[in-house]
Amino acid sequence: MRNAETVLSVIRDRGKRGLPLGDVYRQLFNPELYLRAYGRIYRNDGAMTPGTTTETVDGMSMAKIHSLIDDIRHERHRWAPVRRVHIPKKNGKTRPLGIPVWKDKLLQEVMRSILEAYYEPQYSDHSHGFRPERGCHTALEHIRHVWTGTKWFIEGDITGCFDNIDHEILLSILRDKIQDERFIRLTENLLKAGYCEQWKRYPTFSGSPQGGIVSPILANIYLDRLDQFADKILTSEHTQGAKRVVHPEYERLANLRRLARKHGRWEEAQRLLQQMQQLPSLDPDDPGYRRLRYVRYADDFLFGFIGPKSEALAIKDQIGQFLRDQLKLELSPQKTLVTHATTGHARFLGYEISTDLANTKHGPDGRRTVNGGIALRIPARFVQETCARFMSNGKVTHRAELLNESDYDIVTLYQGEYRGYVEYYGLAHNLTWLGTLWFTMETSLLRTLANKHRSSVTAMARKLRSKRYTPQGWRKCLEVVVIKPDKRRLVTRFGAISLSRRSKVNVRDRTDMSRFPRRSELVTRLLAEKCEVCGSEGAVEVHHIRKLADLNKPGRRERPLWARIMSARKRKTLVLCIGCHDDLHAGRPLNRRDGT
Repeated sequence: MRNAETVLSVIRDRGKRGLPLGDVYRQLFNPELYLRAYGRIYRNDGAMTPGTTTETVDGMSMAKIHSLIDDIRHERHRWAPVRRVHIPKKNGKTRPLGIPVWKDKLLQEVMRSILEAYYEPQYSDHSHGFRPERGCHTALEHIRHVWTGTKWFIEGDITGCFDNIDHEILLSILRDKIQDERFIRLTENLLKAGYCEQWKRYPTFSGSPQGGIVSPILANIYLDRLDQFADKILTSEHTQGAKRVVHPEYERLANLRRLARKHGRWEEAQRLLQQMQQLPSLDPDDPGYRRLRYVRYADDFLFGFIGPKSEALAIKDQIGQFLRDQLKLELSPQKTLVTHATTGHARFLGYEISTDLANTKHGPDGRRTVNGGIALRIPARFVQETCARFMSNGKVTHRAELLNESDYDIVTLYQGEYRGYVEYYGLAHNLTWLGTLWFTMETSLLRTLANKHRSSVTAMARKLRSKRYTPQGWRKCLEVVVIKPDKRRLVTRFGAISLSRRSKVNVRDRTDMSRFPRRSELVTRLLAEKCEVCGSEGAVEVHHIRKLADLNKPGRRERPLWARIMSARKRKTLVLCIGCHDDLHAGRPLNRRDGT
């Protein structure tokens, strides 16, 4: 049986060469692909969340993999309907989320890895969502560095993209490259498996349910048609001229200055230079110059256009018509806007994007270094709404839900939230606006600790105040130190994070696991087929827990042996023989082979 990375490498090579992919269904018989999939998704919080059955990642074994492969080989596998839940959105509405059963999650991850290996080399460079080594920040960095001089932004948002994907169109797109009808049929059955809500099953006639592991890549394959349309048709139609012509008035003043310098009239030359510095060197209204740029993240996309507004509106109409005619999708009227880049701003991936214009700001050589540059900013509304989470009746308050947590956990939670905001908005020109959020969160943190210890904010601040040295110098922070005998002390801090704008932020959706061909530690333990409690060899299953904190349940006099082993190893998994695993769930004591 070939190694999983070898299989995916062959598939990836065919994708790079643009060759059709045939006999792909047989790759689903390879256990190595399922072990790789298991090693990738067992850590996810959703792995312990049941779908329409009680099955979760707990109890995973090689027997389950072989049983699933046998069903796939004989085409007996039937996708279970997903369990639908509704996640609240910021606007008060909800987003439907489908939760598959565990064995379907495992198979979907195998299918996702095959599709990703084949299609990834063929995707457009304008696509940044749900792709290895790409994410929100790669899209934003591209806009900042390439879109200089943009006059109009065309914001696009597809209404219910995941829910309205046309099955027939998607399957025809897959058939263009994948020449294996069994794999296509398996995908079609997945799309039509339906969902359960309020104990009732509903069919699915369109869409790919959000929450499924394979759904994002199917959406990318579907929307790649939009990327190709934008790249090959729209961009070529609306790109004209090699460069802008010289501004007439600027050219006239430059000729006069050259003549003045030639005859030694230096004061006049300097005066003319000052007049030139108030004008653009190239004509911003050049009728023969057009540029159209495009970027997409999942179902959100943004166009940047240099040209008149009438053409920008025509481009918007072209996009809407293409989506309706070719993909049977509709643009959201409320979120699809044409915005002037200088006087307004576009909202994309949580940032406000605009083109700077400031004739009064010059560089050391006297040139206007700001004009035409793309500015990425934090929306004022974001800061206000985030601060409001830590306030009540207009005043900063404590968080009652954290009062039973340890000081270490409370400070760690606040720091994690604050660091997440700073890291995500690290590209923003107004990153210092998060100083308001820092002050609000620090006050809320101190009031939470003061409420817990029946103390005052001043006393808690005096107790926890500290300093930490960072690459930007010394920074004030709040510090909690936990000292345990015979163990390394635990230190957590809130603050001490610089609000200096980053030129590059290394945040990605996920790491390309193909770089690391070695098996995960858990898969190696599973393949060893040795119980980690009694030591017996043979068929084993993996016991999973959601988090290590679950091992310290209140009211328990003494933790059982299996809990002590997991706690000592700091692992949320434990490989057990079938007998030990049954005893664990039945509440019976587990014993080592030596009787201890």
